[in-house]
Amino acid sequence: MSFIINLLISALAVYLTAWLLPGISVKSYWTAIGVAFVIALLNVLVKPLLTLLTIPVTVITLGLFLLVIDAVIILLAGKLLNGFQVNGFWWALLFSIIVSIVTNLLNNLFY
Repeated sequence: MSFIINLLISALAVYLTAWLLPGISVKSYWTAIGVAFVIALLNVLVKPLLTLLTIPVTVITLGLFLLVIDAVIILLAGKLLNGFQVNGFWWALLFSIIVSIVTNLLNNLFY
């Protein structure tokens, strides 16, 4: 049950952030739920591998390279889903930062 609530909160954050940023488009709230699910799935399957492969760069940049990995995951989600469009790396980077902030705020509001 907690996973479903977190997924819906993340979808709301995706939908609000896409409404805010002109370089990101989400077709509907159902698409936002799909985006939140795909991003969660990619974070479980792909992110650990990318993090492991980029440990030296992550250490040199004091962890800031993890933001690049998050942006790559957003771009990959944009390629996988039809109703979700990302217009470039910088929009993906900004989107990932804002979504994480909005998700954190919504989690604090609802929990």
